[in-house]
Amino acid sequence: MKKIVLIALFLIGAANLQAQELKWYTDVREAITVSNKEQKPMLMFFTGSDWCGWCIRLQNEVLKTAEFKKWATDNVVLVELDYPRSVPQTPELKSQNNELQQAFGIQGFPTIFFTSAETKDGRVNFKGLGKTGYVAGGPSAWLTVAEGIVHPKKM
Repeated sequence: MKKIVLIALFLIGAANLQAQELKWYTDVREAITVSNKEQKPMLMFFTGSDWCGWCIRLQNEVLKTAEFKKWATDNVVLVELDYPRSVPQTPELKSQNNELQQAFGIQGFPTIFFTSAETKDGRVNFKGLGKTGYVAGGPSAWLTVAEGIVHPKKM
C-alpha cells in the first residue's frame, strides 16, 4: 500500500514539474500564430546555446528561474533562435534563424528582441518593441528591463 501511495505522489509531483516547464518555440511561424491568438508579444532569444558564455549565464541566472517562468507565462510567447556550433540543426531551421538574424541585425549573443508580428499575403511584418541582453542583478533586474519593454509606462 505504501508503494502505491509513493508512486502516486511521485507521478503527481512529476506532472506538476512538467506543467511548470516553459514552451520555447523554434518555428517562428508557429510562434507568430500563438502570439496573435493569445495577444502576447514574442520574446525572441538569439543564443549560441553550446558556446556562448553570456547566453548560458542568462539561461541559468534568469530564464530558468521560477520568477521568469511566472512572468513569461503571463506576458510573452517564447521563441529560441539558436546558433550552435556542435548541436546539429535541420537546414530549414538554420535558414530561418539566419534570415531572422539578418532581419533583426543581430551582431552579438545573447540578444533578446521583443516583437509582435502579423502575416499578410504570406509575408511576415514584425513590429519591434525593444531589445535587451544579459542584465546583471539576477531575475528581478532583468525582469524590470523586460517589463519596461513589454508594458511601457505611458506619459
